[in-house]
Amino acid sequence: MTVNNENIDKEKLLEQFLRIGLDERTARNTVANNKVTANLNAVIHEAAMLDGCDRAVGNLLYTVATKYPTNALVHRPILLRYITSNKVKMPAQLEAAFSFFSAAGPEINLSEFENACGVGVEVSVEEIEKTVNEVFEEHKNEILEQRYRTNVGDLFGQLRKKHPWADPKIVKQFIDSKLFELLGERTVADNEKIVKKKKEKPAKVDDKLVATVSTKQPPSEEDLNPYLIFPQPEDNYKVHTEVFFSDGTILRCCNTRELLEKHLKATGGRVLTRFPPEPNGYLHIGHAKAMFVDFGLAKERGGGCYLRYDDTNPEAEKKEYIDHIEEIVKWMGWEPFKITYASDYFQDLYELAVELIRRGHAYVDHQTPDEIKEYREKKMNSPWRDRPVAESLKLFDEMKQGLIEEGKATLRMKQDMQSDNFNMYDLIAYRIKFTPHPHAGDKWCIYPSYDYAHCTVDSLENITHSLCTLEFETRRASYYWLLHALGLYQPYVWEYSRLNVSNNVLSKRKLNRLVTEKWVEGWDDPRLLTLAGLRRRGVTSTAINAFVRGMGITRSDCSLIRFDRLEYHIREELNRTAARAMVVLQPLKVVITNFENGSILDLDAKKWPEAQGDEASAFYKVPFSNIVYIEQSDFRLKDSKDYYGLAPGKSVLLRYAYPIKCTNVILADDKETVLEIQAEYDASKKSKPKGVLHWVAQPSPGVNPLNVEVRLFDKLFLSENPAELDDWLADLNPHSKVVIPSAYAVPELKNAVVGDTFQFERLGYFTVDKDSTPEKLVFNRTVTLRDSYKSK
Repeated sequence: MTVNNENIDKEKLLEQFLRIGLDERTARNTVANNKVTANLNAVIHEAAMLDGCDRAVGNLLYTVATKYPTNALVHRPILLRYITSNKVKMPAQLEAAFSFFSAAGPEINLSEFENACGVGVEVSVEEIEKTVNEVFEEHKNEILEQRYRTNVGDLFGQLRKKHPWADPKIVKQFIDSKLFELLGERTVADNEKIVKKKKEKPAKVDDKLVATVSTKQPPSEEDLNPYLIFPQPEDNYKVHTEVFFSDGTILRCCNTRELLEKHLKATGGRVLTRFPPEPNGYLHIGHAKAMFVDFGLAKERGGGCYLRYDDTNPEAEKKEYIDHIEEIVKWMGWEPFKITYASDYFQDLYELAVELIRRGHAYVDHQTPDEIKEYREKKMNSPWRDRPVAESLKLFDEMKQGLIEEGKATLRMKQDMQSDNFNMYDLIAYRIKFTPHPHAGDKWCIYPSYDYAHCTVDSLENITHSLCTLEFETRRASYYWLLHALGLYQPYVWEYSRLNVSNNVLSKRKLNRLVTEKWVEGWDDPRLLTLAGLRRRGVTSTAINAFVRGMGITRSDCSLIRFDRLEYHIREELNRTAARAMVVLQPLKVVITNFENGSILDLDAKKWPEAQGDEASAFYKVPFSNIVYIEQSDFRLKDSKDYYGLAPGKSVLLRYAYPIKCTNVILADDKETVLEIQAEYDASKKSKPKGVLHWVAQPSPGVNPLNVEVRLFDKLFLSENPAELDDWLADLNPHSKVVIPSAYAVPELKNAVVGDTFQFERLGYFTVDKDSTPEKLVFNRTVTLRDSYKSK
């Protein structure tokens, strides 16, 4: 029998994680994530908690493993000592510690640290009780008015401002007790849904950036302005990165005063950022976060953001992608300061590469890709690493002139093959490719690598803040090594967490495979989280920006955001901006026997439910005749107490119209399939049935209602994190797209155009798709009406 050592190791790790008090679900999810497992295992060993600890300490250790700022890693042992000795014992203290270490240098003052984190501060029960009483007294009238609908989060926030280090459990006990003392037992009215007051229909939202949705806690300064974490350009002379070499030397990366002054003179002290997509595919929702960070910081500081195409790989890039990126950036509400290309700087990059060779920091290498990989794995120098400078200069010129075959030579940076950082293993700076470039033409047959061009162009464009996602953090050493080696200005580099959304993939490689292998219907398939797909699905850029803003600009790299959270922001937007209409997806014919055949009534239906009653634009006309259609799912042959649809002998209200009562059912030969319902309507509207149904009527005798196609979209993958699966394509949801070719709609929709969005009552939000024709409209479901995120 074969024993799987990996499974044994995972079981041991699971036991270890359970010993520190993690609940089983969290522990199993941790074991499934290799990066988090490695971090947590290291923290447990560092904290000497192999034999376990209580749940409170364990949860803090888990937070350290998943959220600790990597650039402050040197201080982690200090923090762990404070946690295991119960000097730092609350999440609020831990967050304060993270902030302190992120801003600290290599040496820290422990008394300043303790003061910043509230170490030793004990807030007595009496103090908490006194402050709770004060807060309740201050807000007594509004609490009595709102009763148990009072926003307890606001009360917590006020208590935290006064006593940031108070035990939150004790605070909650006093707040709950005080509420009960003031209000007594909950009543039936306390549990009823609030009826919203009518208000005027708001103007269409033009602002592309909206404030984040309100939360239970009052917004902090960082929530209101997430860009406060970034320094000003004039402060970019401090050491913020150290590169450790295998010979024991340390490169402390910073600008000289002279370089910084030259930079500030060129920029006028303005913030300059860049959004640098590679034009080898369509942008996805992860890029929306990058835009929010890059363009948002520049806008907030009154600066500018370059849209810079990272076009150093001519084989993968297409004009289609370039055009798409520019269009989608503008759709997202951002205006580039300038549009540039890495290829604009090919001559500058070449001259800097020559200078790098002259300074002894680069060499021409003849190893094959497999040999380079093998030597890197063994931390061995290339046989050509120490070739004379003159020889490398000559060979590099021959590479440029096309005198050396493709694959026979590369230019490599002479970094540190024995480093602990794989991205210092003599990275390739230039390679030979006899491929015309879509922007630069056929002038070049050598092309710079990302690792060489990215940081160099940042410097040439005088970028103040070079912001990227956390997977690039290990490249920071190489970034600064190269700029230091060339004596160039060094931008401030900062990494933030990637945006990972459940039940989808955001890897360009995986997205490209879904598109090219036709698992989906193009880059703008509404099931994809490409920005083109989301737009086609009916998602607004405002909703996407609100969602991204709600994530914040954090360094936590292990979070998977539930798709529900994105849907929440979509609903918040569309609920305000989408006109109402009625559509029946699976029509069931209802003949109203006591309504005159051929007679038509034009009834008022609400387009904007919360608009003033006398506002004409808040209504649309809907015809009512003796033949109407309801949803098949809204009728049952057998009634029950908890069912509010139509059944034999039962009444329902047709929304905006009249109550009807089922008087007869016509069945097919199988005695189960309902072909037609006969009903009588109550013209006086005296009956008050509980059930309310949407419906569509024949607009004139013998004429069927407006026929439309409706496409219902669901999550593309069944698993929350398909990217982690070996056979991720097998996880595709077979019901991610359901097409209903013959739904019935009210006449109001006949003039809808591509991009128009509606709320189909009781069904969800829908938008007109580009596949629509003059003969037939096609609607995509953007999102359902049900909001599962709010209740979580």
